[in-house]
Amino acid sequence: MKLFKRILLIVGLFSIVAAVFAYSYYKKIFDSNVSLSEASTAIYIPSNSGFGDVLHLLIDKEIIQDSSSFVWVANQMNYIKSKIPAGKFEIKNQWSNRELISSLRAGLEVPVNVTINQLHDIESISSLVSSNLEVDSLKLVQLLSSGALLENTSLDKANLLSLFIPNTYQFNWDTDAQEFINRMKKERKKYWNDERLAKASKYNLTEEEVYTLASIVEKETQNNAEKPRLAGVYLNRLEKGILLQADPTVVYALGKKGIRRVLTKHLKTESPYNTYIHAGLPPGPICMPSMSSIEAVLNAETHNYLFFCAKPDNSGTHAFAETLRAHNNNANKFHKWLNERKIFK
Repeated sequence: MKLFKRILLIVGLFSIVAAVFAYSYYKKIFDSNVSLSEASTAIYIPSNSGFGDVLHLLIDKEIIQDSSSFVWVANQMNYIKSKIPAGKFEIKNQWSNRELISSLRAGLEVPVNVTINQLHDIESISSLVSSNLEVDSLKLVQLLSSGALLENTSLDKANLLSLFIPNTYQFNWDTDAQEFINRMKKERKKYWNDERLAKASKYNLTEEEVYTLASIVEKETQNNAEKPRLAGVYLNRLEKGILLQADPTVVYALGKKGIRRVLTKHLKTESPYNTYIHAGLPPGPICMPSMSSIEAVLNAETHNYLFFCAKPDNSGTHAFAETLRAHNNNANKFHKWLNERKIFK
């Protein structure tokens, strides 16, 4: 009888110990171990990271309360020895170790929005992209400047900017330089569908030339309502073989910022981009136009205007004219307005 009681006691003790251990393991796995001051946060796990890198990241950002329990559960879930997915991950407050590790292990990335719009050169694009994605900016510049890229497109170095259709795109954070370029090629091809190509062909323009003209429209006005009319002026001049005489191309040729007034001496600047001395469109875009400017060229207003001049009212809009005489009258009013405000350069 005494032996039976001892057996029961031992079994009971083992049961209690087992229950304690089981509860301890349960808490490590299922109890909350993420403590945030907000509902969620994001972490960025670089490519080729190991488990130790992830652990240090979570500790440094004070995301997990108990690192030892996290390590134990990670080992049980085979996260430590597995290939660590890279990317941007959202972590929610009060998550358990199991929930956190399940999300990281599954590679459930949060997409990153990258807005590519109104930039001026490949360097500024590369800087923007690398500040939002894992893309190496130098690598991206090198790839964009490589002959291999240009050979596989209808682009050259002068119009390479037209590879980029202005828009907001979603990427995985761990996108590399080549993947980014491939995506831009795909988006460009998607944009230039048969309908848009037909519109460009109506004006005897390639898609690169549409982009270049749109860049001039972009620099001429920020008023979206008058962009189609302004684009129509340039298209009329191109059709008639008249010099475009676009002031923004002169400013671009000068390579100077802060010019508020284009002077007669500026118009003589020798550059293939100076449309006061070179006929037709410049070799490439002078900036990345907004989508409204590109669409303005493709859907230009039909009219007989050949000239335009800024209105002397600080509205940012323009007075349009069919004849040189009417244009000179508008220009004189604008020059007088500039002089009254002592804007001489």
